[in-house]
Amino acid sequence: MLPDRPTYDALIRDFRWEIPARFNIGAAVSDVWASRDPDRICLQHFDPTGEHRALTYQAFAQASSRFAAGLAARGIASGDRVAILLPQGFEAAIAHAGIYKRGAIALPLALLFGVEALEFRLRDAGVAAIVTNGFGYEKISALRARLPELRLVVLVDQDGGKDPGTEPFAALTEGAGEGFRPAETGPDDPALMIYTSGTTGPPKGALHGHRVLLGHLPGFQFHHGGLPQPGDRMWTPADWAWAGGLLNALLPSLYFGVPVVSSPAQKFDPEMAFRIIETMQVRNAFIPPTALRLMATVDNPKARFRFALRSVGAAGEALGRETHEQASAALGVPINEFYGQTECNIVLSSGSAWGVLKPGSMGKAAPGHQVAIIDADGRPLAPGEPGQVAVRRPDPVMFLGYWKQDAATQAKFIGDWMTTGDQGVMDEEGYVTFFGRDDDVITSSGYRIGPSEVEDCLVGHPAVAMAAVVGKPDRLRTEIVKAYVVLAPGFEPGEALSQTLAAHVKARLSMHEYPREIAFVETLPLTTSGKIIRRLLRDQARAEAERAESAAPAGPV
Repeated sequence: MLPDRPTYDALIRDFRWEIPARFNIGAAVSDVWASRDPDRICLQHFDPTGEHRALTYQAFAQASSRFAAGLAARGIASGDRVAILLPQGFEAAIAHAGIYKRGAIALPLALLFGVEALEFRLRDAGVAAIVTNGFGYEKISALRARLPELRLVVLVDQDGGKDPGTEPFAALTEGAGEGFRPAETGPDDPALMIYTSGTTGPPKGALHGHRVLLGHLPGFQFHHGGLPQPGDRMWTPADWAWAGGLLNALLPSLYFGVPVVSSPAQKFDPEMAFRIIETMQVRNAFIPPTALRLMATVDNPKARFRFALRSVGAAGEALGRETHEQASAALGVPINEFYGQTECNIVLSSGSAWGVLKPGSMGKAAPGHQVAIIDADGRPLAPGEPGQVAVRRPDPVMFLGYWKQDAATQAKFIGDWMTTGDQGVMDEEGYVTFFGRDDDVITSSGYRIGPSEVEDCLVGHPAVAMAAVVGKPDRLRTEIVKAYVVLAPGFEPGEALSQTLAAHVKARLSMHEYPREIAFVETLPLTTSGKIIRRLLRDQARAEAERAESAAPAGPV
């Protein structure tokens, strides 16, 4: 819990980590509250038909203990990897808590993954069991023969498959388990593995200990204005398979006794998002920037929907000043942007309740974390100097290492600084502004240009729904700024609009940052967590430049 201090400086000065010698995530998010307040609601599921369901902490604790006992009875041992391929829902939460109680390692995976992406992660992790539904089972069946270590498939919405080693979810959660004792895990014992999003290369399994939940708590409380408070209720459209959905919403809320609203898996619909917030009386939300941009386009939401949000956090990609202002107006509360990575999450944060809010920045160091902008040799830079965002170890929220990749783990550090690969700049007050990934920063005519600022500026124009900016190789300028733009409804692509958008950026940013080329596209490549995969667009722009170069007549530049 954050200490009761009136100012940010007092919070930073007085904060002390208290990490117990024994800690188990599964017991902490279920059993503790079941013994204290068994009838307290922990989960509520939104149903578009109106048949909403609720789960108490007592039922949650019992079901997860039975699930843990069921895993043990089927030979799943401490340290075995158990994948969860499910949408938001009671079963996913029960599976998570049960896996932690067993002492196994949870591996959340997105249902949106294709067969190849799933096979890579399942084989790399050596998964022993997987919990999924019928949709996921079709994919698993197609590759099960290539997964020699997979011994058990648990199905949540079917009686069981035809393959040996396939059982219904009910068989594990309705058996004996009330006397099951959670594993006596320590804070550094492995609990959770989440694969990086693969925006810059092949995904890597970031392995976390049970302390990862404790490490998230101060930053989580900070950007939610001192949560828990009476009436708090959490919802996120983010997949619980992503670190954002799991560790920025689900697990910390359950730890604090705050009910979590789950919603059906579907393509994000901003109108439905407002309906969920209204119907389920959501008070707190974690909403990624891509979703916030879409919600900001909804016509007059405060008049059409009755809601009273208290706090909203955003992370996953740079929010930007334009989106911050638009989304804050649409949702009726200031958006508290924060920052982290799969390897080390919520280390920077805004906290409007403590006066820490500067639209366009990711906030300041969250209580308990030391963050700096460093140079290539690991030296902290002065305010105003751009460099790499880094986090000092030891830190409870920091990963244990990459799964089976010791060299990659070592390369992640310069001395005691964990490098992020993200470029940023810190001002005199301690606010950090995102500049771009190492590979994303554009060098044009001697200028270094961060793509996120240009993207945010473009999104601020009414014609633009989404935008991605990359550097395209250029013989004269090294690179030029190229933008890929998804138009808002009612606008048509064309040269006139391209010139209008370029002029918009020139006027709002600078003459050297405007996109010299604009491509109008139907969609942008996104990870399952909603991040733009600029690498693919950069490869596309590079290929275009190479084709143009080979077709150009020889001669002086």
